[in-house]
Formats: sequence, C-alpha cells, structure tokens
Amino acid sequence: MKVTVKGHTTLIKDSTDDLEAFVAKLTHEIHTFKEQNLIIDLSHYETVDKKQVLLLKPLSVTHKKNKKSFAVVVSATDFNAFSAAFTVVPSVLEAHDIIEMEEIERDLGF
Repeated sequence: MKVTVKGHTTLIKDSTDDLEAFVAKLTHEIHTFKEQNLIIDLSHYETVDKKQVLLLKPLSVTHKKNKKSFAVVVSATDFNAFSAAFTVVPSVLEAHDIIEMEEIERDLGF
C-alpha cells in the first residue's frame, strides 16, 4: 500500500495484486485517514469487476459520514453500474476534481 498525502487529500495506491487483502488492510487502517479526503487508486488492475470495487463501499459510507470525500479510481469498468453515492472515476485527476467540488459543496453547507 503506497500512501501519498497532498494537502487535504490522501492517495492510497494498491501495490499488490490481491484486492481483497488490500481492502482488508485498508479497513484495518482507515481510522488513520479519518481527517483526510481519500482517493483509492486501483488503476493498475487491468480488469476489476463491480463486485470487487463494491468491497470498498462500506469504507466509503463510513468515511462520507465524517464529512470527507472518498473516491475510487478504476481504469476499466462500467461507471454507470455504480450509484451516485459511491464515487468511482477513471482517473486520479478526475478524483481530485470530484473531491474539490465536494469540498466546495460542504463549505457552502450542502
């Protein structure tokens, strides 16, 4: 797991080829990132199915309850298959853009 902090956002990149183990490790360590917006980068996987990505949804729900953003980067998937409440995007740049927009919405009281 590679962690990069940039301002109010933390990028966590899976450095293994075992998504379930990565999710388990992230679940165990998520409390250390509770004050940061999170980008979970799974873009190095050639294929990731919806069921695998949804393993991160409980973390997303908990993190968003704390008024922080949570975005998952997946390079190849059907992005329309996910609900709007679970942010899945094709690039890290788009994840940063989404987080910036969500920060503005929170500042405005939405």
